[in-house]
Amino acid sequence: MIRLAIAGILLLLSLLTVFRAPTNFFWKVAVAITEFPYIPIAVTLILGIWGYWTTQYKWPLLITHGIVLILFSLPVILTYSKTANLEKELQQAFGNTTAPNQLKSPFSFWRMLSGIDEEEVAYQTYTYQEMPDRDLTFDYYPAQSHKKAPCIIVIHGGSWQQGDSQQLPTLNSYLAQKGFHVVSMNYRFAPTHHYPAPVEDFNEVLAYINRKAADWNIDTANIVLIGRSAGGQIALQAAYTQNIPQIKGVVSFYAPADMAWGARIVTNKLVLDADKMLSDYIGGSVHEVPEKYDASSAPPFVGKSTPPTLLIHGQIDAMVAYNHSLRLKCKLDEHHIPNYLLDLPTATHGCDYNFSGPSGQTSTFAIERFIHAVLGKQKSSTNE
Repeated sequence: MIRLAIAGILLLLSLLTVFRAPTNFFWKVAVAITEFPYIPIAVTLILGIWGYWTTQYKWPLLITHGIVLILFSLPVILTYSKTANLEKELQQAFGNTTAPNQLKSPFSFWRMLSGIDEEEVAYQTYTYQEMPDRDLTFDYYPAQSHKKAPCIIVIHGGSWQQGDSQQLPTLNSYLAQKGFHVVSMNYRFAPTHHYPAPVEDFNEVLAYINRKAADWNIDTANIVLIGRSAGGQIALQAAYTQNIPQIKGVVSFYAPADMAWGARIVTNKLVLDADKMLSDYIGGSVHEVPEKYDASSAPPFVGKSTPPTLLIHGQIDAMVAYNHSLRLKCKLDEHHIPNYLLDLPTATHGCDYNFSGPSGQTSTFAIERFIHAVLGKQKSSTNE
């Protein structure tokens, strides 16, 4: 009976690979299951072998474990399937994306176990603005080359209320090893500060980088933005609303791109209280200040000067609806702006948590090629 109960629990957990998590706790479980799939696969195999030798409930156990094994394997199976033509699709969207020493394939099961062979790059923290409540800082990862190099500005997530510049830092070191300067910035938080405060903070960071360009050997004419979740919304607004020629591209990870639309849809408050979160950030509900929601949405600002955009979003994202990125892509297509939506079928919010996981590998592969394409140059690197 205990074995049947365990099999039932595993079956329920395996459903998180195909359905949105029902609560915040199960969202975290979903990240673990879908981005470290070898762990539940190994557990299921061990329990399946254990169940084979039982005499009671043998076939129900074996059938259940078989179904569970298939579901836990979906992140691996579907990632392989999804990425089969990824390089060709990225080239069709952005042009030449190849450069020396890039990842050779979007996803490798063995790379998931061994890692991507990344090396940590030492960073320095700088204060770019002193504030009454806290100083605003950024972490600077110098390019691991002696050549003048472009700069990647990374904006963290956290519902505009939390998080910091050390969120998922492995990508920062990886890009620095590839020959790019990386700046991972902090910004002012809601509810004390409302939109567009974080975009204004981005402008301060950009001004600081411009002043330091000669000392740090930064090519300030070539800048790419990467934002996660709330940071993705900030990155999109910084890139879309200000017409800054230096910004050559923007990468948006699972961002609430269409704030006006997102504020009007029904969300699961057991996962995230989106109404309160948005109200704290914007300074009122969508019914009270609809014009501010329009002003903080990316689609209305898409036009001729919009930079190329890489959108990364999981189809079962429980926090930020996948349709946010889909709606933005439709607008970009309408205006013939180079773009690509990397829709990850089993990924949820925070899918790049494991740098070597299915989503981490695939998104890194796409980001590398996107950066090289939009900058129009091939950059050498010191490691694969």
